[in-house]
This record gives sequence, C-alpha cells and structure tokens, in this order.
Amino acid sequence: MKKGKEPQKDLFSLQGEKEFQQGAPLAARMRPQGFSDFLGQEHLVGEGRALRRSIESDQLSSMILWGPPGSGKTTLALIIAGMTKSHFSPISAVNSGVADIRRVIEEARERRSLHRQRTILFIDEIHRFNKSQQDAVLPYVEDGTVTLIGATTENPSFEVIAPLLSRCRVFVLKSLSDEQVRLIVERAIKDEDKGIGKLNPDVDKDAVDFLVTMANGDARIALNNLEMAVLSIKPDMDGKRKIAVATIEDVIQHRALLYDKSGEEHYNLISALHKSLRGSDPDAALYWLGRMLEAGEDPLYIVRRLVRFASEDVGMADPQALVVAVAAQQAVHFVGMPEGNLALAQAAVYLATAPKSNSLYAAYSQVQQDVQQTRNEPVPLHLRNAVTGLMKAEGYGKGYKYAHDYPGHFVQQQNLPDPIKDKRYYFPSDQGEESKIADRLKSLREKKQ
Repeated sequence: MKKGKEPQKDLFSLQGEKEFQQGAPLAARMRPQGFSDFLGQEHLVGEGRALRRSIESDQLSSMILWGPPGSGKTTLALIIAGMTKSHFSPISAVNSGVADIRRVIEEARERRSLHRQRTILFIDEIHRFNKSQQDAVLPYVEDGTVTLIGATTENPSFEVIAPLLSRCRVFVLKSLSDEQVRLIVERAIKDEDKGIGKLNPDVDKDAVDFLVTMANGDARIALNNLEMAVLSIKPDMDGKRKIAVATIEDVIQHRALLYDKSGEEHYNLISALHKSLRGSDPDAALYWLGRMLEAGEDPLYIVRRLVRFASEDVGMADPQALVVAVAAQQAVHFVGMPEGNLALAQAAVYLATAPKSNSLYAAYSQVQQDVQQTRNEPVPLHLRNAVTGLMKAEGYGKGYKYAHDYPGHFVQQQNLPDPIKDKRYYFPSDQGEESKIADRLKSLREKKQ
C-alpha cells in the first residue's frame, strides 16, 4: 500500500496483496540469483571451494545434492544453470515418469545439436524415482546428453541406484543456521520488489525469533509462514501490519518436525535414543523419545527397542528392567496414545539409570556363533529323558544327579557335550545385581574344584 493513503479498515485484500497472492510464493520470489546473496553451504560454494571453482570454470559434472528441506538445493541448481549458461529442465520425481524423462532428453539432444547448449536435468526428490525410472536416466547421463543434478533429502547411498550414483558427485548440504534464516527473513521484510516490503510489515523482534526457531533451519518454512502471517493481518491506521508472536503461533498451529518413518532420520533418532540409554543419560533419552513420539512414530516400534535394550544393555545387572519395558508395552497397548507416552518415558528413564551389563548379549552372541559354525553335538545320555523302555535300555537318563538331593541344591555334573564340556559363555559383570550372580557362580565353581 502506498504511504499517505488511508487504509481500508473493512478489507485487507488490496490490489498489492492480490498481486502477491496470485504470483509466486515469497520463498520463490526471494530465491537468490547468484552466490553473492546465497546464504549457507560455505563448505561447498565458498570462495575457493572445489564446487564453486568447477561452476565458475564451467567444468560441470553430474551431481546429487543431499540435504534437509529448505537448505537451498533447488536454488543452488538454478544458480549453477545460470552461471554456466545451461538450459534448466526441472522435473519432480513425485509426479513425473519415464515419458517426461524422454521428452527432456529429446529436447536436450535438439538443443545440443542446434545451439551447442548444455541441458541440466534437475530431478527434485530423486529418491522417489524407482529403479526403472533411474535406469532410464542413466545412459543419457553417461553419454553427456544431459548433466544431472538430483536433489534429495534421503541418503543417496540407499535411494539412488549404484550405476547412477557412481556417475555423480554427491554434495552434502547442511541445515541453515538460525542467523542465516533470520537474515533471509529480514531481507524479505525489507525488500519492496520481491519481498513483502510493500505491505508495510511491522514484525516484532520476538516474532522474528519465534519464526526462526520454528523454521528449524528451513528457509522455505520461515518465508512461507512469514508471508501467511503478513497477509492475514489488516493494516492499521498508519498502514502498517503489526506481527506479534501470537500471529506467528496462529499461522504455524503445529510445528512440522523433520522425520520420516521409513527414511534415514527414523534410524538416526532410534539410534540416538539407544545410545543415550546405554550412556546412562536420562535427559537425552527423554529428548530423543519425545522427538519420535511428537513426530508421530509408532509407539510400539519404540517400545520394542526398549524391550531389546533391557536385555542387551542392562541384562542381569537389573533383571527388573525387562519387566519394566514389557510393562510399558502393555500400558501403551492398554491406554493408547497420547496417554501412553508417560509409560514410555518412565521406561526410558528407568533403563537409562539402571546399571549396565552386556554380559548376557555377549554370551548369547558366542552361543549363536558356536551353534552356526560347529557340529551339533548330541545331548549327553544322562541329560536325556527315558520316556520309553527302549530309551532306558539305551542309557537315557543314566547317572543323572538330581540337584535338589544335594546340599545347597547343587551338584557337579557335566551339562555340555564332550567337545565343549568346559566351555564358558556367560561372564557376569560387577554391575548391580549381576555382581551377586558373579559371587554365586564363583562359589559354585569353587565347589566343583
């Protein structure tokens, strides 16, 4: 709105706003055109870095840009195309198929033949292409018909076929820092050409802080929320649109957490939870648990890992840990979510603060190895049950010593096959209840001797 004009108090869809709403989103309008205003990724495109040098010298090769949402993958691809004077052909793996690839390839061939111009085939969300779709791209990347720039939020080692991956350089982008996101937001607020400056926004510092924090390093989210907040507020008598924290909260409603139940972040977070429990850090364990639960993870998946942890990392140092973990599973099954989140939190804290021992895990791992790699020796005769006369005649059960008939309910006898009769698998630690088990086993072994 132009300064000096009285704002319409009953309507806020002014002509300027209409143009903004009908045009591209703020995040697209504010997209940097070159490295001078591109923020972040200094490790890739800072002065003197290898990728920056290859772009400036027009020595471009196919690449995969792997990074979190809003880190600048598409923007970087557009800057590369502009600086190398390449034709930019974007497709999205979400709604494109082999037919779209073939169309781009034919156009690229014609462009190279008639105009000697390189074509950059930009595939957004390339991890969503299946194997056959990725196979369709491969020969044209190999013969140079197109230069591929793929963008993905998922680990390309898992999501991109090996032949295609081997022909691309992988560049890892990082989340933007809060200060970088803040600078992007402030630019948009002041910019009257591409930003929202013409709408006279008056954004509180606290509102900017909150907007930046909720963006979680994603510039696109920050700009989208900013634009929605400004367009939702009527101008005051001075033509200004005052944006407070409450305005941003109303726009955001619920923070979208970075999480993919089937992607790498799924495994990263459960790994962080497991290692925090093992490290006896209840605060970190609660944090990673909350990150998964609030993002919508299946609570039964989490509790299965807790049950496993109770045996693998606590074991006999606190046999009650398994009881607590299974009780948490029962509680979640019985009361459901979100009420069950506290049962999971209780189990996580218990496991984190319990004494730790992996003796049970180590013992069974050795048993597995022996079972798989050695002969399956017959059960000693004295340990077999003689359920028929023939079995008794063959010596089944002969010489078996019934432990309860002896002092201390213990008697020395061989319980393993002859080749491994003296083998030991379980070595109790000195942690928690397991120290008592260690003392008892030591006493029993002394009796044997």
